[in-house]
Amino acid sequence: SYIMKTKRYFKIGLKLYGKSANVKNCHNYAGGHVYPGEAFRVPVSDHSLHLSKAKISKPAPHWEGTAVINGEFKETKLSDYQGKYLVFFFYPLDFTFVCPTEIIAFSDRMHEFQAINTEVVACSVDSQFTHLAWINTPRKQGGLGKMRIPLLSDLTHQISKDYGVYLEDQGHTLRGLFIIDDKGTLRQITMNDLPVGRSVDETLRLVQAFQYTDKHGEVCPAGWKPGSDTIIPDPSGKLKYFDKLN
Repeated sequence: SYIMKTKRYFKIGLKLYGKSANVKNCHNYAGGHVYPGEAFRVPVSDHSLHLSKAKISKPAPHWEGTAVINGEFKETKLSDYQGKYLVFFFYPLDFTFVCPTEIIAFSDRMHEFQAINTEVVACSVDSQFTHLAWINTPRKQGGLGKMRIPLLSDLTHQISKDYGVYLEDQGHTLRGLFIIDDKGTLRQITMNDLPVGRSVDETLRLVQAFQYTDKHGEVCPAGWKPGSDTIIPDPSGKLKYFDKLN
């Protein structure tokens, strides 16, 4: 009968899914396998993000909290960075896998950001105590070592929710990155699924591009880098760029 055939196909499907997803070992997200031991915790389609208050070209949502800065606990807030560009990025959890590679990459190149009047702050839902323990763990053991950027604690999850990166079903965030200009305006948002880290080179390029447009009033074409040609944003002015390009 139709019902019997349906039940049979359903059982076959379950067996095939169990083999393909390797459910004994890991949780299968849209972008690949991430955390061991989370199989069947929640289907991918059930991921729920909190409604974001972060809007491009609008003031960035205010935040304040305790961060680990130069090995000490200090209170910090968004307004502390007024007058500078800020790269504000979220990562899922301390003591994980992709996260230390991102944080170390940004920290080790902090001098390049400071050279263009830009600061970097990393944030997760872990406590400041966990942040400090991770910093004090050697890099060869998956730790962070000495940090040149603050690690902000968001234990209440409010900052993560305001910026629209908090995964309600998981209790941690996606890899969200926000570029905030020297006037506190949000200029750029990047959001990665959990398995893939972000690029320091691309972040630097974006900051430099926004700073150039702020200063010169011209716009930056695809792949623009400092020293490359820009476009005068009017019908006649743009022809100078396109004539040279083509």
